[in-house]
Amino acid sequence: MKATFYTIVALIAFAANSLFCRMALAEGYIDAWSFTTLRLLSAAMSLAVVMSVHTYWLHQQKPCQQMSRQKNLHLNTATDDSILQDKGSWISSISLVVYALCFSIAYTALDTGTGALILFSAVQLTMIGWGIYQKEQLSAWQWLAFIVAVAGFVYLMLPSATVPSPTAAILMAISGGAWGIYSIRGKSCVSPLRATGFNFIRSLVAVPVLFIISLTALSTFGIPNIRLNHISIEGVLLACTSGALASGLGYSIWYMAMPLLKNSQAAVVQLCTPILAAILGMVFLSEQLTLNFLIASIVILGAVLVFILNKKNSVNKKPNIAQSFRL
Repeated sequence: MKATFYTIVALIAFAANSLFCRMALAEGYIDAWSFTTLRLLSAAMSLAVVMSVHTYWLHQQKPCQQMSRQKNLHLNTATDDSILQDKGSWISSISLVVYALCFSIAYTALDTGTGALILFSAVQLTMIGWGIYQKEQLSAWQWLAFIVAVAGFVYLMLPSATVPSPTAAILMAISGGAWGIYSIRGKSCVSPLRATGFNFIRSLVAVPVLFIISLTALSTFGIPNIRLNHISIEGVLLACTSGALASGLGYSIWYMAMPLLKNSQAAVVQLCTPILAAILGMVFLSEQLTLNFLIASIVILGAVLVFILNKKNSVNKKPNIAQSFRL
C-alpha cells in the first residue's frame, strides 16, 4: 500500500513539473536556463529547511528510540546515525543537473504530453535495461509488454505533421536517461529526504557553469540562449514552485517509493505520467490531443497494465545497487 501511495504522489509531481516548465517557457515568462537555475535553487533551499527540521526531530526522538531498541532487539529499521550519514552522491547530483537542464531546453519546442512521453520512454529503456543487466528476471508477457511499449514510442516519433523537433526530442531523451540513472540510485539511499536534499545542494555547483555556457552561441544548434531581461514574476513563481514542491518534495517521495519497487516496475509505472501531463496541458494550456499521441498513449498504457499484472510471475532478485553504482 505504501508503494502505491508514494508512486501515485510522485507521478503527480512529475506531471506537474512538465506542466510548470511548459507553461513558463511556452508563454515566454522565462528562458530555459534561468528556469533550470531557479528550479535547482528553490529545491535546494526548501529541502535544506525541511532537513533542518527533520534533523532536529531525530535528535529529539533519539532517547525514545534507543529505549525502544533495547526492548526490541529484532527491530529492523535504519538507525539515526545511518540516516544522518546519507548525503546523496555526486553521480546523482550530476544526473539531476543533466536531467533538469535538458528537460527545460527541450520543452521550448515540445508540447506537454509529447515531451513527457519521450522523457519517460527514455526512462523506461534506461531502467529496464539496467534491471536486465542486474539479472532481474522478466516473464514472457513482461518482455512482450516492454517491446510493445517501445513500439508505441517509435510510433510517436514516426514522420508526421506533428513530429517533434529532432533537437528537442534528443535532448528530452538524454534527460530521460539521466532521470533513469537518478531513479536507479534511489534504491540505495537510507533517507530519501536527506539524499534528495543533498543532491540538490550539490547541484548548485553547476549553476555558474550553466550561466557561462548559456552565454555562448548555442543558437547555432537550435538551443536558445539565456535572456535575463525577459524574466517575469510569473516565470520566477513557476520555476520556484516546480523546484520547491514538484521537484524537491516530489523527488523525496519518489526516493521513498524506489526501494519498494523493482527497477523494471519503477520504469514502467512512470509511463503513466505522459497521460497526466497531456491532460494538464489540455486543461491549462489549451493544447490539442493529436491522434499520434492518443494511439501511442493507448499502446504504452496497455503495455504498462500487462507488465504490472504479470509482475508476480517474475523472480524478485534485488541487485546490489549500492556496490555497483555508489560513488
